[in-house]
Amino acid sequence: MRVVIQRVSEASVSIQNQISEKIQRGLLVLLGITEGDTSEDIDWLVRKITKMRIFPDTEGKMNLCLSDIAGELLIVSQFTLYANSKKGNRPSFIRSAHPDTAIPLYNEFLTTAAQELGKPCASGEFGADMQITLINDGPITITMDSKDRE
Repeated sequence: MRVVIQRVSEASVSIQNQISEKIQRGLLVLLGITEGDTSEDIDWLVRKITKMRIFPDTEGKMNLCLSDIAGELLIVSQFTLYANSKKGNRPSFIRSAHPDTAIPLYNEFLTTAAQELGKPCASGEFGADMQITLINDGPITITMDSKDRE
């Protein structure tokens, strides 16, 4: 699994020109799923995301995590995170998991994140044409891959 994490002061996802989910201060997580991803990948990423100390404390140092600030989480499926653009000008997405595999893992990710955070998480709609609006706070943007746990 791959994620792009953005610290936001607000973010929303719209489907068919209607805001379907919105958060205030917290994290926007774009989630890519590939074949071979498992619950172990989910557990590792969710723990890393929710415990990542990227919010400022009273001295302005990044010492606080999502729960420390009572932050919110918006998780959006993003199959293009597994794009392969090595050949030609049209990216290939064959490394992205097929929906039969990806949808259950996406739903498990949402459930696990909500349990870890202790409250529901906002989400996109798997496979929908979505528009994401955000104010990137910092800006802070971090990428992680569950297969590259350095």
